[in-house]
Amino acid sequence: MISTTPLFVAPGGPEVLLIVGIAILLFGAQKIPKLARSIGESTGEFKKGQAKVEQELDELRPDTDLDTSIDADSGTAVDAETNS
Repeated sequence: MISTTPLFVAPGGPEVLLIVGIAILLFGAQKIPKLARSIGESTGEFKKGQAKVEQELDELRPDTDLDTSIDADSGTAVDAETNS
């Protein structure tokens, strides 16, 4: 039988209030804005790094716009324009 139970359920209102209350008790009300700011800054840095890595990967990938074929004799890629 296949289980239809979701793997993750987003917390509702009471759960969020409980989590915020525990965070205030652990860190104090004055440190929460600093903590949120540092989390936001680190998330932004992560996204910048991710975009940079994706851009570098795109630069390393071969262009799919060029029509290349493999030369049967040498086994190397040959541009279709210079092959004719």
